[in-house]
Amino acid sequence: MAADPTVSPSDYIRAHIRTVPDWPAPGVMFRDITPLLSQPRVFRVLIDQFVHRYFDVRPDVIAGLDARGFIIGSVVAYELNVGFVPIRKKGKLPFTTVEETYELEYGSATVEMHTDSVKPGDRVLLIDDLIATGGTMMAGKKLLERLGAQVIEGAAIVDLPELGGSDRLRAAGLALFTLVHFDGH
Repeated sequence: MAADPTVSPSDYIRAHIRTVPDWPAPGVMFRDITPLLSQPRVFRVLIDQFVHRYFDVRPDVIAGLDARGFIIGSVVAYELNVGFVPIRKKGKLPFTTVEETYELEYGSATVEMHTDSVKPGDRVLLIDDLIATGGTMMAGKKLLERLGAQVIEGAAIVDLPELGGSDRLRAAGLALFTLVHFDGH
């Protein structure tokens, strides 16, 4: 799809997200962002949307959630000339960590980050590829705040509002910015 000046950046990005039916389970419509990353023009449009949003309200640090939040977050951090902090799945970081466990539809998961990743008072942008139930982003927010950082906003490419995550995050006081939303799961 060639760039069309009459198409909004959000519509352009949305047109390049692949929907995979019945993955990873029957009835799930998986929103695959890998086509956004594999096409240079689309990837540039995607990154530019975040860079333009945060250029004037520049965070001190960008924290990316494992794993696709690393891809987007690290490039945005580079473009804004700020640091990047990974929030990883438990057991992936080699230094002293702080962790947060959160509930999934079936079971739980734990994320962690290094205790020296942020300083008290740091203004942090928390970024991921998608907001579904909001559990991962909420856990990241709690970790950052436990270390004294201020999460200025949560950002994602995709919001799945019917799963309630964005409402839960906003109710917890987290401002959100997303580029596209999809109805359904």
